[in-house]
Amino acid sequence: MTRYILRRLLLSIPVLLGIVLVVFFLARVIPGDPCRASLGEHATDQICDAFNVRFGLDKAIIPGIYKTRGGFDLIPADIPATLLDNQFVAYLGRVVTGDLGDSIKYGRPVTTLLAERLPLTIELALYALLFATLVGVSLGIISAIRRNSPVDVGTMALANLGVSIPVFVLGLVLQYVFAVVLRGTPFALPPSGRLTAGVQATPLAEAWGLEWLGGPLRGLLDFVSNIYTFNFLVTLRFDLLGDAIVHMILPAIALGTISLAIIARITRSSLLEVLGLDYTRTARAKGLAERTVVRRHALRNAMLPVVTIVGLQLGTLLGGAVLTESIFNLTGVGRTLFEAITGRDYVVIQAFTLIIAVGFVVVNLVVDVSYAWLDPRIRYS
Repeated sequence: MTRYILRRLLLSIPVLLGIVLVVFFLARVIPGDPCRASLGEHATDQICDAFNVRFGLDKAIIPGIYKTRGGFDLIPADIPATLLDNQFVAYLGRVVTGDLGDSIKYGRPVTTLLAERLPLTIELALYALLFATLVGVSLGIISAIRRNSPVDVGTMALANLGVSIPVFVLGLVLQYVFAVVLRGTPFALPPSGRLTAGVQATPLAEAWGLEWLGGPLRGLLDFVSNIYTFNFLVTLRFDLLGDAIVHMILPAIALGTISLAIIARITRSSLLEVLGLDYTRTARAKGLAERTVVRRHALRNAMLPVVTIVGLQLGTLLGGAVLTESIFNLTGVGRTLFEAITGRDYVVIQAFTLIIAVGFVVVNLVVDVSYAWLDPRIRYS
C-alpha cells in the first residue's frame, strides 16, 4: 500500500506540472492587459511599462516569445538569452520554494489570500458534498429497491431536473423562497453572508491564549480558524455554530444539487446491477429479508462506482463554487478566482488553479485507496 501511494504521488508530479504549464499560457492568452485592468483609465503607456517591469511582465513568456500590446512576438535571436530568464522559469522557481507570488490586483501575498478564502470554499464544498451524498445515495437505494415504481420514476425525474437547473437559477430561487416567501416563519433561512451581521469568529490562537505562537503552526491555526464550523465546534460556541450552519444551508443546496442528481443515478444503476447477480439471488433463496440482502450483500459491492463519483464531485465542488459564492455573497476561492480572471491577475489565477488541482489529486488518491477497504479482493502490490 505504501509503495502504491508513493508511486501515485510521484506520477502526480508531471500531471501538476502540465496543469501549471497550461494555466500559465491560458492566463496570458486571454485578451487584456493586467495594467489596464487594474488601473483603468489612469493607465498610460508609460505607467504600464513601469507596471510590467515591476511585476516581471516585460520578460519573455517562454524563451523568445514576448507579449506585446498587439499580441505576441517571436524573437528567435533572444532564445538563448531568455532560456532561463523568462516568466515561466521564474514562476516555477517560486513554486518550488513555496512562494506563490504577490497578487497584481491586491498587492498581497497569494498565500495570505489562500489562508483567508480557501477555508470558506472547503467548508462550502464539504457541506454540499455531505448533502449530495446523503440524499443522493438514499434516493438511489430507494429507486433501485422499488424499480419501475412511481417512487422510482419520480425520484429519477427529480434527478434529471436537478442536473438540468443551472446553479445561478437554483440559487436565486432558493433565496426568493426561503428569504422572501417564508420570511417570518420557522423555515426562513438567511439569503447571503457567512454569519449574521455583527457576529465575528475569534481566531483559535486568541481563544486558546496562543498569540505568541508563530511560524507554520500559527499559519495552520489561522487557516483552520477560518473554517467557522470547526472553529465554533472546538471552542464550544454552539450558538455561533448553529448560525454558521444555517448560513451554509442554501449555498450547499444550490451547489450540491447537480452532484446529488448524479450520485443518485449512479447509485441506482450500480445497485440494480448487483441485485441481479447470482449471489444476491442465492441470498434471497436462503430466506434472508430483502433489507438484509441489500445492506449486507449488495450495497457494499455497489459502492465502488459511487465512491468514485463522490470523489470526483468533491473536486468539482472545490472548483465550481464561482457562481454559488457570487450569488450568496461569499468571499471564497471561486469568487476570488473570477475576480482574478476578469482583472487579469495572473498570479492569483495560477496559484488558485494549482491548489484546486492538488485537491483533485489528493481526493483521487483517497478514493483509490478506499477501494481496498470496500472490496477485500483488491490488492495494491
